[in-house]
Amino acid sequence: EGKGFVDYVLWGNDGLPLAVVEAKRTKRDARVGQQQAKLYADCLQAKFNRRPVIYYTNGYEHHFWDDSSAPPRKVQGFHSRDELELMMQRRTSRASLATAKINEDIAGRAYQQQAIRSVAEAIETHNQRRSLVVMATGAGKTRTVIALVDLLMRANYVKRVLFLADRVSLVKQATREFSKHLPSAGIVNLLEGTDASGRVYVSTYPTMLNLVNNNKEDVRKFGIGYFDLVIVDEAHRSIYAKYGALFDYFDSYLVGLTATPKNEVDHNTYRLFQLERGVPTFAY
Repeated sequence: EGKGFVDYVLWGNDGLPLAVVEAKRTKRDARVGQQQAKLYADCLQAKFNRRPVIYYTNGYEHHFWDDSSAPPRKVQGFHSRDELELMMQRRTSRASLATAKINEDIAGRAYQQQAIRSVAEAIETHNQRRSLVVMATGAGKTRTVIALVDLLMRANYVKRVLFLADRVSLVKQATREFSKHLPSAGIVNLLEGTDASGRVYVSTYPTMLNLVNNNKEDVRKFGIGYFDLVIVDEAHRSIYAKYGALFDYFDSYLVGLTATPKNEVDHNTYRLFQLERGVPTFAY
């Protein structure tokens, strides 16, 4: 009948809508609210000349949908106002990854650049949020991923990055490498404390999991949208049973690095990165 009442609108500081939330009863499937939420977004866009993003939820399951650019996806909660503002801004400020120049001083080898282009194409052209890079030991995985971070930051795809490793020694090594090749980003080693702020955060899995599961504070230090990119070092290890929740918690791009040959990478790894078995995003 042309009459409808939005359950919730999340407003920006400028008085424009950032998001519309369609809330269903807990016993109903959240997805039944998808079309209804889209109609509310249409109305808000017509009135305010800005398309809000869409959430539909039943209190247990949350679905996020930026229908101007991507299919719906499940999330673990709501993004902060700042994170939603950034999404709006990125609609017009993103540069093309395909034409942006890779910093050859960080990753100058042809296969390293090919790896970066493969991940960039998966993100920009195919709208894939997860990528797996298989590179032999000594081929420069860390430098490759630092150059990828540099590219994504300059093209305004990524603001903050989380680099996860399974050993303290690897965290220290990554901190050194990022500080050397990307000093302007501000590197935070979370093993040394969580008060510092920067654009690249480095941590072990257990440390990050403890920070995410810390319920003592009213507001979590790291919300679901805090990081735009999570890098998983040694992605072939049996980390998923123990730490798989981390990859579901953060609503970010996920890039896995492994030196295990692609035909030896287990089925679960390909499934985690939403890839066909035996077909990584890039292999060298």
